[in-house]
Formats: sequence, C-alpha cells, structure tokens
Amino acid sequence: MYEIRFPNLGIELENVANGFFIGNFEMRLYGIMVALGYFMGYLMIAKEAKRTKQDVEMYLDFMLWMIIPTILGARIYYVLFSLDEYIREGQSVGQTILSMINVRNGGLAIYGGIIAGIITLFVFAKKKKVSPALMLDTACMGLLIGQIMGRWGNFFNREAFGGYTDSLFAMAIPVDWFGGKNYLVSTVNSGIITQEMIDNVLLIEGKEFIQVHPTFLYESIWNVCVLLIIFLYRRHKKFDGELCAMYIWGYGLGRVWIEGLRTDSLMLFGLNFRTSQLLAAICVLGASVYLIYKRMQLNKDS
Repeated sequence: MYEIRFPNLGIELENVANGFFIGNFEMRLYGIMVALGYFMGYLMIAKEAKRTKQDVEMYLDFMLWMIIPTILGARIYYVLFSLDEYIREGQSVGQTILSMINVRNGGLAIYGGIIAGIITLFVFAKKKKVSPALMLDTACMGLLIGQIMGRWGNFFNREAFGGYTDSLFAMAIPVDWFGGKNYLVSTVNSGIITQEMIDNVLLIEGKEFIQVHPTFLYESIWNVCVLLIIFLYRRHKKFDGELCAMYIWGYGLGRVWIEGLRTDSLMLFGLNFRTSQLLAAICVLGASVYLIYKRMQLNKDS
C-alpha cells in the first residue's frame, strides 16, 4: 500500500508514508516539506540580500510577516475554485467552515500563496520605505526553492499527478492506497481518477497499480532549471524587477504545459478552463510585455 514505483526506470520505493506519529500527534510530511521550503527559501534570500548589501534582518521580518497571509491566500484560492467540495446539501454552516479551514489533507494552491505573498511584500516595502522591485528580485529565488520543496510534499500525499501514461517517467501508485479498485471506479467522475487509468491498471507482483504522469516531479525539475538560470544571471541583471519578471515568465511557461497534464486542476467557476493554466498564460504574456518594455526603455536611455 505504501509503495511508489517508477516501473520504466526500474525504481521501487517500498515504504513511502505520508506522515508519522510523535506520541499521539501525527506529523504530516506535506506540512514538513512546506516548512522546510520556508526555511531553505529564507537561507537563499538572506544570502542574496547579503550579496546585494541589503538588510538581512529585514527579510527575516518579511518572512515572518508573510507566513500567515501566504497560507491563507493558498487556501482561499483553492476553496474559491473548489466550492463544490465544501458546500454540500445537508451539511451545517459550522461543518462547512471547518472543512474549508482544515488544511491537514492538503488543498493549498500555490498561485493563491504567491498572490498573497506579493501583496504582503508591497505593503511591507511601503512600510519599510524600500524598493519593492529589489525585494521581489531578492525573494524570487527563495520562492522557487519553497515551490520545489512543496512539490515533494505532493509526492508524499500522492496528489497533483497527471493522467495515465506509460512513458519513461510513469509513476505507479497502488490501487489499495485509494481504497481499492471498486472505490476508484466510483470516483471516476471526480476528475482526479480517470477511466483510462482504471482501464490500464498495471499488475506488479500480484498487486494492482495505476500509472500516472508525476506532474509534481515535472514541475519540481522545471523549477530547478528556472532557479539555476536566475541564479547564474543575477549578477548581470539590467534593472530591479528583472529577476522577478524572469521567474514569472519561466514558472508560468512551465505551468502552462504541466497543468494541461493534470487531472485535478481547479476549473474557472465550472467553465472548461483550467484556472491555473489560464493564469499562467496571462503571467507569461504580462512578464514578456514588461521585459520587452524595460529593455526598450533602457536602449532608448542609452
């Protein structure tokens, strides 16, 4: 049940739990990965702030400022585009509210967290009387590290995967993890488990597995590449805000592609549009226009 395999790569992970207990308290690995992402992201931000002769302590204050808003933003975004999951006939208002605020089983959308984080940054920058563009450049690499770590939280939760595939990177998850094949069949219309997955159940050593695109892995690797490009370019940037625009462009471009593979996408108020894919495309377009405009402005001034 706790196995995760990558059959076409010959990788077998026999005991991948999604949490552990300390006494009677359960620690979820998803939450631990998010916390590690915050910590490692701050270390990157502090290093960059020191290199650019900024106040490192100010960024520690900012990280503390943004913890609650980003979690709230990520949750609100997810709930807003998943209202059918929480508003159910016969359920009391109290039960509905409790289900909306319960994040222990996942349900955080990174775009909501990013939006809330950027709003918090502008408020913080105004209060501290510093350049928000410079802060965005400094923070974007730390944000990427947080996103990379957070995707591995999805790995432990067996979520944020794509449709059926038998490609080189296909990930096999035991059917028992989801409660058995009969339960899977009953959830086909939920949009996460597809009929194609069930029709192509893989039998390994007498156990049934579904094979899916590990889109969390694709996005994690993509973000590592974006991070490396920004890290190598950062000493050559031409204006404040350029690194952040590169991040928005690069991350958005990857998300347009990867989101199209996923089966659990949030839809735009019931329409046949993937919310995050549409937003990613807008981000790519906006960042492109901004970068071209700033470059033209620099050429004109020179």
